[in-house]
Amino acid sequence: VLTISLMFQVSWVRHRDIHLLTVGRYTYTSDQRFQSINTPHTEDWTLQVRYPQRRDSGIYECQVSTTPPIGTSMYLSVVEPITTVLGGPEMYINRGSTLNLTCIVKHSPEPPPAISWTHNSEEINYDSPRGGVSVITEKGDVTTSYLLIQRAAPPDSGKYACNPSNANSKTVIVHVLNGEHPAAMQHGGQLRLEYPLSVFLLSATITLMS
Repeated sequence: VLTISLMFQVSWVRHRDIHLLTVGRYTYTSDQRFQSINTPHTEDWTLQVRYPQRRDSGIYECQVSTTPPIGTSMYLSVVEPITTVLGGPEMYINRGSTLNLTCIVKHSPEPPPAISWTHNSEEINYDSPRGGVSVITEKGDVTTSYLLIQRAAPPDSGKYACNPSNANSKTVIVHVLNGEHPAAMQHGGQLRLEYPLSVFLLSATITLMS
């Protein structure tokens, strides 16, 4: 936002390609996401960029048609929120244990207004007769959502998705084990090795101790 007397013309220029974007209230680019706005009854001018993209990052200059011309530059940084689920893309848990899925949202200009969880593409019902399902969300510069499922059972296996309202979703595949070792699980008729035995036993020991 720049404050300037209305007797002068205000222009906005993008430095990346030395492109004249606006002059006064008129837009001089085919990209109609850019618009110069003058707040009524004030001398404040704002360059509005609708639906910003990462390629819009860079230096923008506001120029004023004084003699000699004056201008001020500013750097626009467009960040893309990143969603991660700890322990993914696949997780293994013993039957009867508590499943704790942790979803982290970083680089969001503001905390997500809402975060929903789905299981096999269906939104999770925290009041279902199954019981023992809850979610805890901590909002801030880094937002964290914890999905807790007590007494995990084989029907709790499947694909879980963390869905922030202002960022991309992230999925994780959960396997609830009936005492079998993940390295011996069959996938589509083929044997797939997931973890060395020593690593899995260490993980199981930590789970039981916690």
